[in-house]
Amino acid sequence: MECLSCQTGSDHCHGTLIVHVDGMFGRNKIECTQEDCTDRLLARHGFIVDCLDLAGGCGCTAVLADSVRRAG
Repeated sequence: MECLSCQTGSDHCHGTLIVHVDGMFGRNKIECTQEDCTDRLLARHGFIVDCLDLAGGCGCTAVLADSVRRAG
């Protein structure tokens, strides 16, 4: 069974985008859970999560916490 986007030929990805927060530069780094994904545009992905919401956390939380400590 194909998804609707596959059936209609829409440009899309079945992976989930993970948005990582880089606290030092205030920019986001984006990765996709689908290995062969080459275009990480938000519009191509049906699922987008913040790395801080990942089960088990993310290494970004340490970078962000360290940046907050230095700023404060």
